[in-house]
Amino acid sequence: MHKLIISIVPHNSGEIITNAAKLAGSRGGTILMGRGTAENSIIQLLGLGDKSKDIVYILVEEEICQKVLDKIKESTESKKNFGIVFTIDINNFLRSGSIKNLKEEKQGVEKMNNSYEMINVIVNKGYAEDAMAAARKAGAGGGTIINARGTAKEGDAKFFGIEIVPEKEMLMILVSQDKKDEIIKAISDLPCLNKAGSGILFSNSANNFTVLGKK
Repeated sequence: MHKLIISIVPHNSGEIITNAAKLAGSRGGTILMGRGTAENSIIQLLGLGDKSKDIVYILVEEEICQKVLDKIKESTESKKNFGIVFTIDINNFLRSGSIKNLKEEKQGVEKMNNSYEMINVIVNKGYAEDAMAAARKAGAGGGTIINARGTAKEGDAKFFGIEIVPEKEMLMILVSQDKKDEIIKAISDLPCLNKAGSGILFSNSANNFTVLGKK
C-alpha cells in the first residue's frame, strides 16, 4: 500500500521537501506551482496567504511514510510558518474518483478516523475564484489554485486520471470534515458549474495534517 504526501510551501522551496524525502528513502516527487487564496493572516489549512506556492507530491510506500514525514518536519523546523504537510491513502483517493452529480460514492469506502477532508475542484480557467468564494461562504478558510496546461491530444499525461487541458484550473481546499458537505453543496450550486463539462469535483480523507516550521 502507498501513501501520497502533499506539502504546500513557498514558491521555489519545493526542493527542500523533496530533498528531505529522498534522505528518508523516497524516490523523489513532483512539484507544481499554485497560488494561495487565504484572505487573512490565519493559516486556514490550505491557503497560507495570497502568494505563489509550490505544491509537492511524493508517493511513498506505507512502511516509510512516517520516516519521510519526520525528515520533512526536521528540515523545516527552523523556518517560520513555512507551510503544511498531510497524507492521503492513495487507494482511497483513486476509488473516490470524480463525484458525478456531486454525490459521494460510499459503497466499499472504509470510514477513516480523520478530522480533515481534501476537496478538489477542476474547472475552466477563471472559475476557480468563484468556487473558492462559494466555499468561503460555506465555512472554508482558504485554498490553493493550480494552473495546468497541456495539449489535450491523445496520449497526454494525466493528473490523477484527469487530462490536463489548456485553460483549466484546479482548486484544492482542505477543510474539517464537519464542513465538507456544506462546502461541496455551495460549490455545486454555482450557476457557472451547472453546464455539462464545466468542471468536476472529488474529495478524499487527509491524514497526518501538520503545520511546518515554527510559529
